[in-house]
Amino acid sequence: MKIRQDIIDQIKGRIDIVEVLDDFLTLKRVGQSYRALSPFTDEKTPSFYVSPSKGIFKDFSSGKGGDAIAFIMELEGLSYLEAIKYLGKKYGIEIEEEAQTDEEIAQQNERESLYIALSFANEYYQNLLWHHTDGKAIGHSYFKERGFTDQIIKEFELGYSLDIWDGLMKEALDKGFKQEVLEKAGLIIAKEDKRYDRFRGRVIFPIHNITGKPIAFGARTLVSDKKQPKYINSPETEIYHKSKVLYGIHQAKQAIRQADNCFLVEGYTDVISMHMAGVKNVVASSGTSLTDEQIKLINRYTRNITVLFDGDAAGIRASIRGVDMILETGMNVKVVVFPDGEDPDSYARKSGSAQFQEYLQKESQDFIRFKISGYAKEGVGDPVKKAETIRNIVESISKIPDAIQRAVYIQESSKLLDIDESILIAEQNKILIKKHKEQRREKSSQQVEEEALLDKLAQADEEQAALAEVDALMWQEKESVRILLTYGTNEVEDDVKLSQYMLHELEEISFNTPIYSEILTTIKEHLKKGVWIDVDYFLNHGSEEVKQEVIDLTTEKFDISENWYEMYKIHVAREPEKIDDVAFTNIHRLKWRFIQKKIDSYLAQLKQESDPDKQISLQKIIKSYKTTEMEIASVLGNVVSR
Repeated sequence: MKIRQDIIDQIKGRIDIVEVLDDFLTLKRVGQSYRALSPFTDEKTPSFYVSPSKGIFKDFSSGKGGDAIAFIMELEGLSYLEAIKYLGKKYGIEIEEEAQTDEEIAQQNERESLYIALSFANEYYQNLLWHHTDGKAIGHSYFKERGFTDQIIKEFELGYSLDIWDGLMKEALDKGFKQEVLEKAGLIIAKEDKRYDRFRGRVIFPIHNITGKPIAFGARTLVSDKKQPKYINSPETEIYHKSKVLYGIHQAKQAIRQADNCFLVEGYTDVISMHMAGVKNVVASSGTSLTDEQIKLINRYTRNITVLFDGDAAGIRASIRGVDMILETGMNVKVVVFPDGEDPDSYARKSGSAQFQEYLQKESQDFIRFKISGYAKEGVGDPVKKAETIRNIVESISKIPDAIQRAVYIQESSKLLDIDESILIAEQNKILIKKHKEQRREKSSQQVEEEALLDKLAQADEEQAALAEVDALMWQEKESVRILLTYGTNEVEDDVKLSQYMLHELEEISFNTPIYSEILTTIKEHLKKGVWIDVDYFLNHGSEEVKQEVIDLTTEKFDISENWYEMYKIHVAREPEKIDDVAFTNIHRLKWRFIQKKIDSYLAQLKQESDPDKQISLQKIIKSYKTTEMEIASVLGNVVSR
C-alpha cells in the first residue's frame, strides 16, 4: 500500500519541527533558533541547531540536516513512508492508503517489511491475551496476579502466545506475509526439516523504539521447567540491536525530560511496576550489560541517571562495573539499593506508590560516595583488600572528565578512607598518565598518515594558491544564493524585491560552481513564469546534494540573544536590518572576483600568444577589465595590488 499525496501534503502542513524533535531531544531556545546535543555523535558541546521559521535542522558535528521527516528517517532508520505514518499518527491524521502495483510491492524496503511483520505479530499477541480462552485464562490472569491493571497492560501492549508450534506462522502466512520476512524478523525459527514459532506458551513483552514501533519481543514462560529458559528474546535483526535499545524508552521519554532524571533498572516487570507506582521516568537495559549506545540514548533527555540495584551483593558488584561507563560521559550518577531480597518490581508492589517514591528519594545517594562506603567496609582489617579498594575507587574517579569534580571526590575519598589526599592524587595521576599513553599509542599510526599528508600538502603550494582564488569566487557565489533564498522577497525599494535587484545585477555573470549555478538557474526559470520559489521548494524537489546545500546555506549556527540589548544596552544590527547593504556589497565582491578571474584567463592567453596584433587586442581587453576592477575596488574600499 502507498499513502495518497494529499494526505502527505496535509501531514507536512501540520508539522512543527520543534514539536517533533522535542520528542527525541532536549531543545533549548537560543535567540530565534533552538539548540541541542547531537543525537548522531558523541559530543559535549551542543552543535545541533533547529530553525523553526524554516522548518529545518542542521547538525554541525555530523553534517546531517533536513526537515522533520528527514530527521525521523535518519534517527530511527525509517523509510520515507514509515516516517510519514509516524507523523500522521502524532498529529491524529488518518492515513488512507492506495493499492500498490506488483512492481511497487517488489521494491518495498526490507526494513519496512520487518516493521510491518512485527506490528502484525504485536497485534496478534495482544488479541490472544484479550480474546482467546487460553490468553484470558493464562496470560491475562498472570498479569493481574502481578497487580498490573488493564490500563497498564494496554499501555505496554502486553500479549500472550499460544502453546502451539505454528500459531503465529500460520496466521501470518494466511495474511500474505512471506516466510522469509517472518524469519528475518525473528518471529519464527527455521531448521532444515521444520519451521516453527519462536515464542510459544509465554506472556509477551513487546520492545519498542523511541517512536513507539515494536522492533522485538521478550517472552516469559509461566511453567516451572528447568529445561526452558525463564525469558527468551528476539534475535538481533536489521532493525533491532539490543545494545542500542532501552525497554520502556518510548513510554518514559517525556517523563525523563520533565524530571531531569532517568531511573535505570534491569527487567521488564521492574519498569511496569514502577509505572504502576507513579514513577514513569524509568527504563531497563533488559538484562544486558549497559552499553555506550544506551547511555547516549538517555543522554538525549537528561544528564542525570539513578541506577536501582537489587538487594544482593553479587548483583550490585556486577552492575557497578557498568556504571563507570556512565561516569566517562560526564553524566551525574546516583544509586538506590533495595533491601536484601527485593528488586524494584517486588518492592513497588509491596510498599505502594507513596512509600515507594519516598524510598527512592530518601535512599538516593551519589555513586562515588556509595562505592566508597561499600568498599570501605570490605577493606576493614585487611590491608591488601583495602589497597585494592582504594585503587578501584580512584579508578572510577579518574573516569570523570571534569577536573574540579575529580578533585572534590578525591578530597571526600581521603576523609572517608582515612588516607592522605596526596596518595590518592598520585594514584589518580598514574591512571590518567597510563590512559593518556594508551591513547597516544592508538593515535601513532594516524599521526604517521597525517605527517605524510602534510608532506604532500607542502609540495603543492602553487596549487593551493590557485584553489584559494577559486574558493574566494565560490564563496561569493554561495553568499549570493544564500541571500536570495533567505531574503529574496524583501523589498529594497517601492515594489522592487531584493530578488529582482540581485538577478538583474547577476544577468551577465555565469556561476562557476555547478551546485550554485543549478540553484540560481532553477530560481530564474521559475521567476520567468512569475513564480518565486523558496527553501521549501528545494527541500521537496531538489536533489539530495541541493537539499543539503540549501540547509547549510539557510541555517545559522549563532544567533544574538533577544535579551542582549536589555542586558548590555548595546545594539547589534541583525542581518535583516542591513540586508540592502549586505546584498549590494556581495554583488560587487562577486563581480570583482569574476573580473579578476577573467583578467587571469586573458593574461594566460597573452603569455601563449605570439601574434602581435592579437597581443594588442588582448592587452586592450585586459586594460578594460583592469579599469572596471579598479572602479569596483573603489566602491568596496579595496586596495588592488596584482
